[in-house]
Amino acid sequence: MTTDPTSRVWFITGASRGLGRAFTEAALARGDRVVAAARTITTEETSQLLPIQLDVTRREDVFKAVEQAVEHFGRLDVVVNNAGTLSMGMVEEFTEEQARAAMETNFFGALWVSQAVLPVLRRQRSGRILQISSIAALGGFPMTGLYSASKFALEGMSEALAREAAPFGVQVSIVQPGGYWTDLYTAPARASPIDDYGPLRQQLERLWSEESVDSDPALAAEAVLKLADSEDPPLRLLLGSMVYDLAHDLTRQRLDGWSDWEEVSRAAEQAIPMPVKRGT
Repeated sequence: MTTDPTSRVWFITGASRGLGRAFTEAALARGDRVVAAARTITTEETSQLLPIQLDVTRREDVFKAVEQAVEHFGRLDVVVNNAGTLSMGMVEEFTEEQARAAMETNFFGALWVSQAVLPVLRRQRSGRILQISSIAALGGFPMTGLYSASKFALEGMSEALAREAAPFGVQVSIVQPGGYWTDLYTAPARASPIDDYGPLRQQLERLWSEESVDSDPALAAEAVLKLADSEDPPLRLLLGSMVYDLAHDLTRQRLDGWSDWEEVSRAAEQAIPMPVKRGT
C-alpha cells in the first residue's frame, strides 16, 4: 500500500493488544499512519507505523513519546487514550497500593497524554482526542468499584477538556464500550477477598458467566473510525446494544431519584447576602 502523505496521523496508547490493536490495524488498513505506543512492542517500524515503547504512567516519558511522534510524522490528528487496566474486588478489599495503581494508568496516564498532545493540537488548530472509557463509567457496580472510579475521573476530566480545547479547533469525545473479546478480563488485578463477600462474589460470577455478551474488537474499531471521520462528533459514544440500553436505564433511575427528592433539594438553597465577618 502506498501511503498518502496527507493521511491522518494517529497516536494510540495500549496499541499492542485488545481494542488498541484493533484501532491500530483499522487505521493502517485505510492508509493512515499510526504511532503505536505500548509497554511491550510487538511490531516493527514501517512507513506507516511507528512503534514506541511507553508506560503512560511516566509523565516525562509520555511527553518524550509525543515529541518523537511529531518529529517522525510532522503532526498528530487523532489521539486515542486507550491504555487501561482492570481491577477486580470489593471496595473494602483494596490496599492503598492497588487503589493508586488503578488510577495511575486509567486516569493519570490519559491525563499525561492529553497534556502532552494539546500543545501540538492547539498549534495546528485541529485534532481529535478520543478517550476510551467503559461501561463501568455509567455507574458503580460490585467488584469493579475502583475501575469505575478511575473511569468516572477520566470522564469528568474529559468533559472539562472538551470545553477548554474547543476554541482551538480540538474535539474531544468519550467512548464508552461494552464487552469485547480482549485480554482485559483475563488477567485483571485482583484484591485479596474478604470471606463475608463470598456469597455476593459467587452470585456475580454466575451472572457474568450466564449473561456476559462480548463482541469482536473489529466492530469497536469500525465505530471509532466513524467517530474520527465525523465533522460533528458527540461528546459521548456508546458502543454496543447492552451498554446503550443500560445507559438509558441508569439515566431514568437517576432522573426518578432526583424527582422524588426535588422538594428537599430545592429547600436546601435560599440566596442570602454574604455574611459579615466579625472580629473575635
